[in-house]
Amino acid sequence: MTLKRENVLIEALPYIREFHDSAMVIKVGGHAMVNPEIMSDIVQDIVLLRYVGIHPIIVHGGGPEITEKMERMGKKPEFVGGLRITDDETLEIARMVLVGNINTEIVSLIGSHGGKGIGLSGKDGRMIIAKKKPSQKVVIESVEHEVDLGWVGDTEIINPEILNIVIKEGYIPVISPIATDLAGKALNLNADTIAGDIAAAIGAKKLVLMTDVPGLLRDIEDRSSRISRVTVEEIEHLVKEGVISGGMIPKLRGAATAVESGVEKVHIIDGSISHSILLELFTDSGIGTMVYTN
Repeated sequence: MTLKRENVLIEALPYIREFHDSAMVIKVGGHAMVNPEIMSDIVQDIVLLRYVGIHPIIVHGGGPEITEKMERMGKKPEFVGGLRITDDETLEIARMVLVGNINTEIVSLIGSHGGKGIGLSGKDGRMIIAKKKPSQKVVIESVEHEVDLGWVGDTEIINPEILNIVIKEGYIPVISPIATDLAGKALNLNADTIAGDIAAAIGAKKLVLMTDVPGLLRDIEDRSSRISRVTVEEIEHLVKEGVISGGMIPKLRGAATAVESGVEKVHIIDGSISHSILLELFTDSGIGTMVYTN
């Protein structure tokens, strides 16, 4: 039976009360970003969060768009452990797509839905200081190799000062995952990971990671095999089992870091479902995978 509209609002009320005046970091990514209708729904949800007294912060990726741009330029993308190998040319493409295209489009969408967006990258105000990621071990035909990921970074320091300033003035920050090291060299960071780092640094109540699947799947070929809840303590075990693989590895590890650093809960949801943020946060059943600690 379809819920009456008033019942939907009543169900949402305790959640709105609980989340009022709290910060939430929402990582937007996956193929939802190349679908204008879905992206519009996502931003509309985020603007609504702001109007009910929540302070949303958007961190966006752009993997499919970067891959598409690379392929159009005749460059083959390569990945290790869900992370993109980033040479000088790839870094320039990533900066162009993330900062120049996607970030400005999201800010414009926020404005079209009545909100105030402001575009930032990790470089602005030295918000994110990173260091070059060490070489990664990978097994090829039973032989272990070390692979240099290039200009891919790990977070060293999060300076939330600029975020606190713009949030206080009612803006919704939109953050691109490009940072610098202490010497000023640009580095490409995994958006899921820095979303977790930022959520921990500002004491966010929730971290929402949007992806192309219904959440963590026990069988990647079976969308009905969603694991609705997973503890931080289970994550590395599931990586070893192969249940968590590919791009889900940095996503779940980032979620674990956030929870261990004080974020209450992390939600991994399917961004292609219309108004998925509201369904996950403001209904009793939810639609994704929740990460928490015992």
